[in-house]
Order: sequence, then C-alpha cells, then structure tokens
Amino acid sequence: MALAAGRKPPRLNDIDFHKQAVPVAANTTIFQGAMVDKAATGGMAKPGAANTTDKCLGVAQSTVVNGAVAGANKVVLAYGVWKMRNSSAGDLITEADIGNDCFLVDDETVARTNGTNTRHVAGEVYKLDADGGVFVHFKP
Repeated sequence: MALAAGRKPPRLNDIDFHKQAVPVAANTTIFQGAMVDKAATGGMAKPGAANTTDKCLGVAQSTVVNGAVAGANKVVLAYGVWKMRNSSAGDLITEADIGNDCFLVDDETVARTNGTNTRHVAGEVYKLDADGGVFVHFKP
C-alpha cells in the first residue's frame, strides 16, 4: 500500500549515511519516508512504484509537493539502511534473503522477487526486524 502521508522510517546507524537533493517531476508529491525513483524519462524524482524502467535512488527526508514546473522543487534523499514494509505472504522477504536484492512494490513496500519482471531493484536486504519489516540498504 503506497504512502498517503509522511512517515519517519527507522534507520540503522552502522551503515554510511549520505544525502543528495534531486529535482522533482511536475505535479508530483513525494512523502517523507518514501522510497524515491528517478524516472527513466526525464530523470526527475517521483515516488517509488513497480515498473522495470526507473531506478530507486533512496529515501525522502521530507515531504515535497511540486507544481506544474518539473524541477522547481528538490527532494532531499538519503542513502544508508532504512526500514521498509515487507510484501505480502506470496512474495515475503525472509532471513534467507539477507544479502540479496529486493524489489520495489510501491513507495514503502519491498518484495523478494521482481514480480515476473514487473519491478526494479530497491536495494539490498540488510536484515529483518522482529515485526517483519525489512531493513534495506540503499546505495548511492
């Protein structure tokens, strides 16, 4: 389920933490805590979504609402290890997946597989939390 408001996902402090500002696509809202993609066309930031053409860049550090002009606002992204939602039981990430790539379902959810070539890589599974959340390593 995609985000409908900002959130502050937990971050692990034992992995390098870097920030970068990226221009946002026109008519786009990116919520704080969302995984953010670089659109394959135009290269602007947008909320993470299942597709095979975009590239996951990191996690939004604040909510950004951009109007009709592409690039008028920038979103600050962070790399490092951030906690995301685990996918449903059919594509659930488990302890056996630590060290493997995980795939973006929506701006807050990752899955074990590419969904029969319908999803792109979000990052690398770093660890699972006791509540089933997935700590994902986002790399610059």
